[in-house]
Amino acid sequence: MAGRRGFVSFVAVTAGSLAAAATLATVDPNRPGHYPACPFLFATGLYCPGCGSLRAIHDALHGDLHGALARNPFAVVMAPLLAVAWVCWGLRLLGYDAPHPTRLRVGWIWALLGVVLGYWVLRNVPGWTWLSPA
Repeated sequence: MAGRRGFVSFVAVTAGSLAAAATLATVDPNRPGHYPACPFLFATGLYCPGCGSLRAIHDALHGDLHGALARNPFAVVMAPLLAVAWVCWGLRLLGYDAPHPTRLRVGWIWALLGVVLGYWVLRNVPGWTWLSPA
């Protein structure tokens, strides 16, 4: 039963991701009123690590890598890593001995947390506007 549940989960995540990507490709987040504002930005006036991600993914889906990097470089860097994790998950479900990138050593998790927090702080520091959403 665990194998079937894993397959159903994989299909559900894949379908949800494709639906989200299709929506994001067709409904421009640059036009107001389609997506909610970032609650952290709304409450504090500061950018969170995810600010600009919708616009970055929209630009990437339209082939504008420069625009995507200008909106949220962290999201652009992390997207291929998420895609690799997804491919490995599918290969493991098919019985292949694929790496398990979601099982990281504790040190790597702390390092990732440090990168996210550093990115969060730096994109709000004057002079580091190249990290802020354009």
